[in-house]
Amino acid sequence: MAELLFRADPYLRACEATIVGIHGQGGQTSVELDRTVFYPLGGGQAGDTGRLGPWRVLDTRKGATPDSVLHVLEPGAAPTVGSSVEAQLDWERRHRLMRLHTALHLLGAVVKAPVTGGRIGEDKAHLDFDVDMSRLVADQIAGELNDLVQRAVDTRVRWITDAELDAHPELVKTMSVAPPRGEVRVRLLEIPGIDLQACGGTHVTNIAEIGGLRVVRIRSEGKRNKRVTLELAE
Repeated sequence: MAELLFRADPYLRACEATIVGIHGQGGQTSVELDRTVFYPLGGGQAGDTGRLGPWRVLDTRKGATPDSVLHVLEPGAAPTVGSSVEAQLDWERRHRLMRLHTALHLLGAVVKAPVTGGRIGEDKAHLDFDVDMSRLVADQIAGELNDLVQRAVDTRVRWITDAELDAHPELVKTMSVAPPRGEVRVRLLEIPGIDLQACGGTHVTNIAEIGGLRVVRIRSEGKRNKRVTLELAE
């Protein structure tokens, strides 16, 4: 089991770690560490990239157990089990993911409809809603989002048990993404007065850090999927 440092501090950019496992498939080498700052692909959020010692980390995926993370290395990497390495994030990319992920929590609060899916990339993010297209007006949504950002509310992380989550199904807002389980507890992200839901991703500590937002596209992706796409206005 790896120590997932991003859970306690998403702003931690690097750490010293020991390689505890090496995996290879199709010429691609990935390694497991005893501790990591890298967030693996999950919950709609892209996996982190960066460096592991002398090698580029091209992607980060979940391993076979809830607390294992696979760091996918560049071709030609030759890691060895037991070696000490520095794990270092592509911080600017991670920070954009944090800002966009938090922005999607605001979007879900503005568009009051069931969320059927979503994705956070490094330049854009979207949510899909089960809603009539006539209710999705880009300028109105953008205005409400930016008004919320200006409220500069601190985000809060807290934990509940699996049983508590089962008793409060309304805390699961995205129909297509199950919250991370398997540790007897589930992580909640709260934006007081705005949003509260189960979420294992990385977020900013104050929503003002998101900055300005633009709604760049609204389109139908099917009968129950009306997609609203955001980008950072920078």
